[in-house]
Amino acid sequence: MPLSAPDIGIDLGTSNTSVYVRNRGIVISEPTMVVVDRDNRQTVRAVGDEARFLYGRSPESLLAVSPLRNGQVADFDMTELMLKYFVRKAIGVNFIGRPRILVSVPCGLDDVKRKALTEAVRLAGAKHVFLIEKPFAGAIGTGLPVYDPLGSMVVDIGAGTTDVAVISLGGLVVSQSIPVGGDRMDETLMNYMKRECNIIVGKQTSENVKKDLASAVPLENPRNILVRGINQLNTSAGTIRFNSLQAYEAVREPCEAIIKAIRWVLERTPPELCADIMRSGLHLTGGGSLLFALDRFISERLNIPVLLARDPQDCCILGMGYLTENIQLVTP
Repeated sequence: MPLSAPDIGIDLGTSNTSVYVRNRGIVISEPTMVVVDRDNRQTVRAVGDEARFLYGRSPESLLAVSPLRNGQVADFDMTELMLKYFVRKAIGVNFIGRPRILVSVPCGLDDVKRKALTEAVRLAGAKHVFLIEKPFAGAIGTGLPVYDPLGSMVVDIGAGTTDVAVISLGGLVVSQSIPVGGDRMDETLMNYMKRECNIIVGKQTSENVKKDLASAVPLENPRNILVRGINQLNTSAGTIRFNSLQAYEAVREPCEAIIKAIRWVLERTPPELCADIMRSGLHLTGGGSLLFALDRFISERLNIPVLLARDPQDCCILGMGYLTENIQLVTP
């Protein structure tokens, strides 16, 4: 029986969690969701992919829980249960020693929430817990020189939060985290269709509409699709034709919030680092950055070069993987 468990890196996201095991790579990428008995929440019926499949299809006796909200622990017990499941699935239970675990967190997380998350990870089986800011991990995953005396700017747009940070010499110089991301875009689309089109749709439908039609700038060649939902006027099934201009109008509010956060960080960045950023550009990571033309929208509004990472959804876990393989960079 092996004595010590391998080190683990976890990208703990609002909608998706990825796990990296040292010397093995990414072994898990599943939804951040748990399905439990409604009467006994300690009885777990499904986690991750299985829980996502049951979401919206389960009987009233089962309850689907998303333990994180806006990148923060919203349900401590469910977070602990979910992390324990992922850790055991990633490395098994045939180890005497417990693993060291690195976990990504939004920048600016206060001490109380950091302590709560650290305790949840410890109860899930960690020997030592290290919290890594998401934009720092995303910058490493993108290949930026975070340990050099150069300014690098990363905007990590996840499901629950957008983290904006300027990084230099292995640390965050200026940063801000706002509760705006892919989920907010889904919500604004749902609210727009309910308000303007009198149709109620679910989160999955709204997410599909976002991927098919939504953009940060108006499209030169407008498109439209059929959207099915519930007509709120007569509570019957209904279908509408939804176009790209409507989708653009629906997601304008979260896009403007992201612009405001980036401008706030740039205004507080030292001039020398701003010069570095103007040369190397602003780097977009996270699944939310895949919104069509978001890079062009930011570049035009702020007059700054913007580059979309090659695999934006995986940048954070790849950065966590690098730190897991070189854990001496984070250990005292």
